[in-house]
Amino acid sequence: MTPTIGVFDSGFGGLTVLRALAARLPQVRFAFLGDTARLPYGSKSRRTIARYAAQSAQFLVREQGAEFLVIACNTASALALDAIQDAVTVPVLGVIEPGASAARAASRSGDVLVIATDATVQSHAYAAACRAQGLRALEKACPLLVPLVEEGWTDQPVTAEVIRIYLNELNAEAAALGLNPDTLVLGCTHYPLLRPLIERAVPAGMRVIDSAEAAAEAAVRQFGGGIALERTAGQEARNGVLRCFATDSVEKFERLGSRFLDRPVGKVELVDLGG
Repeated sequence: MTPTIGVFDSGFGGLTVLRALAARLPQVRFAFLGDTARLPYGSKSRRTIARYAAQSAQFLVREQGAEFLVIACNTASALALDAIQDAVTVPVLGVIEPGASAARAASRSGDVLVIATDATVQSHAYAAACRAQGLRALEKACPLLVPLVEEGWTDQPVTAEVIRIYLNELNAEAAALGLNPDTLVLGCTHYPLLRPLIERAVPAGMRVIDSAEAAAEAAVRQFGGGIALERTAGQEARNGVLRCFATDSVEKFERLGSRFLDRPVGKVELVDLGG
């Protein structure tokens, strides 16, 4: 029987994680839930985020039969991973620890930079995860990047200039602290769509870590024993079954989701998770 992996985000940015998962596990069934009625999670209390995230996880496990869960939301991974693990009986993976692990593998200096949303930076979850890996991490909130991505301006000069300004500020702060960063972690699931611009803006030789790709690699390692499927390439990589759910704004989800998934998301189903 083909296993089902549930993927959860407060919106649709987590579709970049799903894209990376589907490329590695092409014949798996995926159920993706975007809790669009209650975003942004970053403006909510930790208790409320934990409740919302647990409800979403339970929907994927109980209603969609997910045997594994990937929390493709940096805010929920930072503030509610324990609550999600307590709410379900299946293995759960967040996106933050895989990103830190990938940074550890890439960095030679032990100093890394992290760009993310304000809520993720305020949680200092990446700093803590990097510290656990023996790294020193400097985090920076980049609040303009998400709206630029959602506007579709992923290759516009204004977006490249915003990225340049953010990274110049971050590198200047790192230098003032005596850090020698050689790795940059993309700590938001929207940012993979900006990776080409970001890679052109970082100093020569700096590695860019896509936390969506890192999470997908970690999922294959963690869940692989329960998913006895051969990897395929080319068109066959798109043959897995995908169902997408949203708690609001399904039309917007269908319109923007294909940018993040790099394929049509299909018909998005509206669900009500309650208050």
